[in-house]
Amino acid sequence: MENQPMDQLGNPKVTIGIIQKYNFVFQKKYGQNFLIDAHVLDKILAAAEVSREDAVLEIGPGIGTMTQRLAEMAGSVTAVEIDADLIPILQETLQAYSNIEIIRADILDLDLCALAKRIGGGRRIKVIANLPYYITTPIIMRLFEDHVPIDSITVMVQKEVAERMQVGPGTKDYGALSLAVQYYSEPYIVANVPPNCFIPRPKVGSAVIRLTRREGPAVTVKDEALMFRLIRASFNQRRKTLQNGLSNAATLPYTKAQIAEAIAAVGLPETVRGETLTLEQFAALADYFSALDGANENPVVDRI
Repeated sequence: MENQPMDQLGNPKVTIGIIQKYNFVFQKKYGQNFLIDAHVLDKILAAAEVSREDAVLEIGPGIGTMTQRLAEMAGSVTAVEIDADLIPILQETLQAYSNIEIIRADILDLDLCALAKRIGGGRRIKVIANLPYYITTPIIMRLFEDHVPIDSITVMVQKEVAERMQVGPGTKDYGALSLAVQYYSEPYIVANVPPNCFIPRPKVGSAVIRLTRREGPAVTVKDEALMFRLIRASFNQRRKTLQNGLSNAATLPYTKAQIAEAIAAVGLPETVRGETLTLEQFAALADYFSALDGANENPVVDRI
């Protein structure tokens, strides 16, 4: 039986006491906002559906508020923290638990596939995080595009980012992130979280969203990387037509004529904008270009 932990950090007084004890200074560059609402904590943990069978990767544990609770529910918890000043605090707040590993690192500098395989022991892991706005998209995209073996991602993010992940074509928030998240997972907004649930209080509202990894991608496409190059190019200049957006993209080798032919071939009007296309339509466009690339690589030669 493990030692009894210190008072739960979901209590604002305990959190403030720890911060004062270590003279901790919040780093704006890391977007640090610590959760001080136990009810919100309960919602995150319930949405993540953590059990003793699970290995959890927590990104940005802060002072260990959620980490304590995860350690009581999960088989193991690996917490990755970028701020060196938080490491001694975590060593104190988590000292009662033997199933926690603390890694001091920038999550984007790690080999996430290797880390997930090590801590998961061959099983998919669950990812839980409280992510600042500036790093949300890079982290989520790395987890998906690198095909990290994950079961689900349950994260606290800026409210508008959470909404962006689950909207459909034609809406103002629809974009590359929406398509990527929906290609790899099923997004579900669990709860909206007001600024007064954090210390210090952020200027915007937050939301908890769970991304449940699909067993297979939402659509079938021959070249996944090409499809996402098309998606990014179409939203980089979202006010332009799809044809102009793709023509101006340095990451795509196709001529304007080829792009016009592709758009027509998949049944879209020449004036269509990228923000109106569904995932299926982007996949069809990518498959057309894949076939075009194959034809160019293997030209038919007349034999005498």
